Amino acid sequence: MSLDPLILRSMIATAAERLIASADELTSLDQAIGDGDHGVNMKRGCEQVLAELDAIAAKPTAEALKAVGMALVMKVGGASGPLYGSLFMGMGKKLGERPATMELLPEVFAAGVEAVAARGKSTAGEKTMLDVLTAVLKTMRSDERIRAEPLREAAVLGATSTIPMRATKGRASYLGERSVGHMDPGARSSQILIEALSTYLESRP
Repeated sequence: MSLDPLILRSMIATAAERLIASADELTSLDQAIGDGDHGVNMKRGCEQVLAELDAIAAKPTAEALKAVGMALVMKVGGASGPLYGSLFMGMGKKLGERPATMELLPEVFAAGVEAVAARGKSTAGEKTMLDVLTAVLKTMRSDERIRAEPLREAAVLGATSTIPMRATKGRASYLGERSVGHMDPGARSSQILIEALSTYLESRP
């Protein structure tokens, strides 16, 4: 099943709009264990993506993914810009000139997750966005039909799993044991992203 350009445009818009709407929540989470700017930064990056949406949506899927990633790198401050940028650019690079099909999704998503891990020099279990992304990837690989609900459940579990963790990466790692008991803001924004994009799997036969 190929990805229709209009659907791609709608997917990008929906994800960006939901992250913008969640800016206050993300800021609150980041104020507890980080610099307090994750919500503002993600909002700024997503607004830039929306500003470029017509041009992005006109590109082939792989190039559109790279363009989203570049917009986030350029506009999202802190570590989040390079990390989210790596996710989308890694996916675009892996897809290449192939048509965007559901069958390729696990392979393409895995490349994005690997790019995030390489950029952040981190793995799952360190209280980062990778706790969501790796959980979603594992579910994606185990579900032949790649259904929306299991992906949403994996994203929720991945995000909530960061609450009891002690951060070992990023600004939160400076807090040591005081980072325990708080959800990682990057994990939460990743959860929001996955939930927004997974809605487009609902109509798949």
